Amino acid sequence: MSKKKPAKSSVKRIPKGPYKDELQRLQVELVDMQQWVVSSGARVLVIFEGRDAAGKGGAIKRVRQYLNPRHARVVALPKPSKEERGQWYYQRYIARLPAAGEIVLMDRSWYNRAGVERVLGFCTDAEYQTFLRQTPIVEHLLIEDGIILIKYWFSVSDDEQQARFASRLEDPLRRWKLSPTDLESILRWEDYSRAKDAMFAATDTTESPWWTVESDDKRSARLNVISHLLSSIPYQSLESDDVEIPDRPGADDYERPPVDQFRYVPDIAADLGGTKKQKGS
Repeated sequence: MSKKKPAKSSVKRIPKGPYKDELQRLQVELVDMQQWVVSSGARVLVIFEGRDAAGKGGAIKRVRQYLNPRHARVVALPKPSKEERGQWYYQRYIARLPAAGEIVLMDRSWYNRAGVERVLGFCTDAEYQTFLRQTPIVEHLLIEDGIILIKYWFSVSDDEQQARFASRLEDPLRRWKLSPTDLESILRWEDYSRAKDAMFAATDTTESPWWTVESDDKRSARLNVISHLLSSIPYQSLESDDVEIPDRPGADDYERPPVDQFRYVPDIAADLGGTKKQKGS
């Protein structure tokens, strides 16, 4: 029996050249924006939600790629512990909100309750209804306190999701992304659609709206979400400090200890056609 080939995506994608050029331009702006966030003490919280395999992780990676890690972090929480299950539902998320001068990117968030928990029965109906009532209030309090809150929903078609799952199955670097919950989402496509519609009806408010990102083309989705993120933060470009790299002073009487006194990792790269490098200090 011949092995069935995985489905291939039929999505027309933006060419790689223009994509990389625009991505670099936007990432330069992201660095510029972060300088303002740090200087002004602003607090930025960006929530990434959407279907499984919709491209949230790839978008977060491109947003985060060149930002200063001291002032930007990704929050991707595992299943709640026994202690956390006994807390107020939002408590573990609130503990990870941005401090002054910080950007937090949430790879899924408290909206788990309106999605996977609702569809797969991990919460009671009473807990779910309480979530729908409380979430607009919680978000109002965050915004009232000065947090810049932006919510993105990554939308992917069923055919494209199927193709991405198949691609993950064949890729040893990404197979870990193919969880039982992901596979269950194929069977529960319409259930997740209904859950998303109900979530939007309750939490897509004027004060805290949802912004949908069409993500069948991952490259376009990344460019679009970064561009929108930049337009949603009222930052101002700051003048860069003048920096001069000093000339290296001349050598003094320092003598380096013999290299054979130290342990070095094996140079496997040299076996790939490179040349042996001089050992640094």
